[in-house]
Amino acid sequence: MAKILVIDDEKSIRNTLKEILEYESHEVQDAADGLEGLKKIESEKFDVVLCDIKMPKMDGLELLEKIMEIQNDTPVIMISGHGTIETAVEAIKKGAYDFISKPLDLNRMLITLRNALDRSILVKETKTLKKKITRNNDMVGNSEPILKIKEMIARVAPTDARVLITGENGTGKELVARWVHEQSNRNASPLIEVNCAAIPSELIESELFGHEKGAFTSAVKQRIGKFELAHNGTLFLDEIGDMSLSAQAKVLRALQENKITRVGGEKEIPVNVRIIAATNKDLQKEIEKNNFREDLYHRLSVIVIHVPSLNERKDDIPQIAEFFMEQICEDYKMPKKTFSKDAYEELKKINWTGNIRELRNVVERLIILCDKTITGTDVMNFASKATV
Repeated sequence: MAKILVIDDEKSIRNTLKEILEYESHEVQDAADGLEGLKKIESEKFDVVLCDIKMPKMDGLELLEKIMEIQNDTPVIMISGHGTIETAVEAIKKGAYDFISKPLDLNRMLITLRNALDRSILVKETKTLKKKITRNNDMVGNSEPILKIKEMIARVAPTDARVLITGENGTGKELVARWVHEQSNRNASPLIEVNCAAIPSELIESELFGHEKGAFTSAVKQRIGKFELAHNGTLFLDEIGDMSLSAQAKVLRALQENKITRVGGEKEIPVNVRIIAATNKDLQKEIEKNNFREDLYHRLSVIVIHVPSLNERKDDIPQIAEFFMEQICEDYKMPKKTFSKDAYEELKKINWTGNIRELRNVVERLIILCDKTITGTDVMNFASKATV
């Protein structure tokens, strides 16, 4: 069910549209002129507006401009008995979703309305996703280690220097990579992520470089690899310490020559990619064990950013816990809860072996199991799985 506003100075048309739309299970309000319609739009949010053009006090095109200023994501369908191509074009230029001439073809109007509602839903979902992405990319904390990382990112991001991010699992290495990309000159192009630990060694080369049809048994069609997908953008190689030696050799060649060759292919494909890599392993030790190529390490580690464990930045715990509190309560559509001072102190006492990821799980558990105010006793009782 959608909330629809019908604006038309002809009462018979308003009543007809209202009757039809309410029969279709929509909530409908109406207005007899542009000024009345504007007042309703200023006070309420509508999913779709149906608006006549020729009206007293304020015509439809003038009202359309006002709507675009107030609710520019609301689809506006213009209707007119004096429609011309010029009027329709002007309405579309000013932001109208569509233009329908009178007498109304009700079937066409219902189809247009349905399409407008689909668009409205997509716009809302896109805004929600963007909000979640932006929210999840926040780097929370003001401890000295985090301030140093933020300063480093500000210096490094505008360049094309390769970055190696080190740190334990759950510390936020992916978040640092996203910050580097978003503050770089490549932020209009994609950030493509590859988790090297999650892909079998026999498939990693196909994942990175793509393959031609028939390159191997299951290669039933050509596939574009991550290097090509990240062209002009950033390629984030997460857990690079788990990459096979054969794949390492190909990555090294790609970094040296800025060219790749698909598996089973012969053509060299130029790529312009910035590499950000991350690992929870000590790559120097992996080099000594012959598990990682030293020449690749030096190619990747132009800039090294070490992300501290949560135990190394416990002063940030109250701020991070509050951040997760707002995020989780919003996701669950629950009233926001609060932490008491002693709750923060108890959280600081925990040995966070799982780092930020573990803290988020604990905060989520506390939100679900505790009352409006989360106390130190609650933390001791319900965060026990996080305590060593």
